Amino acid sequence: MESDITVTRRGAERARAGHLWIYRSDVREAGQAAGGAVVRVRDERGRFVGRALWSDRSEIALRLLTTKNEPVDREWWRRRLRAAAARRAGLEPEADAFRLVYSEGDLLPSLIIDRYGDVLVLQTLSQGTEALKSLLVELLAEEFAPRAIIERNDVRVRSLEGLAASAGVLYGELAPEEMDVVQHGVRFRVAPLAGQKTGAFLDQRENHLAARTHAHGRALDCFTFNGGFALQIAPACASVLGLDISADAVAAAARNAELNGARHVEFREANVFDEMREMEAVGARYDTVVLDPPAFAKNRASIQAAARGYKEINLRALKLLDVGGVLITCTCSYHVTEGMFLEVITEAASDAHRRVQIIEKRIQARDHPVLIGVPETLYLKCIIARVIE
Repeated sequence: MESDITVTRRGAERARAGHLWIYRSDVREAGQAAGGAVVRVRDERGRFVGRALWSDRSEIALRLLTTKNEPVDREWWRRRLRAAAARRAGLEPEADAFRLVYSEGDLLPSLIIDRYGDVLVLQTLSQGTEALKSLLVELLAEEFAPRAIIERNDVRVRSLEGLAASAGVLYGELAPEEMDVVQHGVRFRVAPLAGQKTGAFLDQRENHLAARTHAHGRALDCFTFNGGFALQIAPACASVLGLDISADAVAAAARNAELNGARHVEFREANVFDEMREMEAVGARYDTVVLDPPAFAKNRASIQAAARGYKEINLRALKLLDVGGVLITCTCSYHVTEGMFLEVITEAASDAHRRVQIIEKRIQARDHPVLIGVPETLYLKCIIARVIE
């Protein structure tokens, strides 16, 4: 039997304004609702707000699925999965690895599904989607006929829902430890069961291509990870040096360079902050610098420290660039807004005594769509700029 949950006026207004989350502080009456259930949400006057996934542990108590008074049954989930897939129509010629379902961005909160060729990787990040995992696997098998469906539920956020970490094959044959995927003509080796995120970072895919349009000459790719930017810009550059503090990342990037026969691309294990200062000290110069660091701001409390880190690397990059040189600089910190990021770059340019033009302002790839009303779905900012004097 479906449970009713009453929320405050503030919670109801938040939902009606387009956000998909209602916080625990706005839950007025939860009754006997079980964690993970799909519940009916009403305001304090008894009016219907929507149907949502209920969590009895998380501060995000309700994740709205629909504002229509419709049953959320097996066919409802099938329609939502089909709609998400339809929005990715046409991506296959560009890439055989992309995000098939982007949680709130696709009106499927707390659900992530990535595609790597004929393997699907699933993350169920709330009590609600965890409770529906078997159903979701059945639907994915029916709709997409994958070779395997893997879960990568070994992420910290699940602990906020009282869920244990787990990873493994849910359907189909045992997936390979490693497999090759192609992104805009460049081959990468990924590890769906062991790599970062669900096996790789997919959100920079289109920014890699944009960077290739502007890159030239001698290039430096900082925080290279698996060589994503380095290998995509390589055809436009005379040489590329990729830096990363992780020996495993450098080894993976070098292997990807071998897969693509990119002999003019080199990778080096280094602390990027230290290495850039040393490069500046010896007068090294570059025509292209890429900055794609991990998130410096994990929460609001770390924003100021993050801003200092972003300013430092952008300052060093601008000092290394020749006139006419291109800076591709990114932040994947949701808490650092585009305005804040541009302010950091402006301060770095001032301190470096460089005139800088913005060529492009970009966000995450279109398979990670931003849902208006849910600002949390926009996290990646990428600025492509040019030094003019």
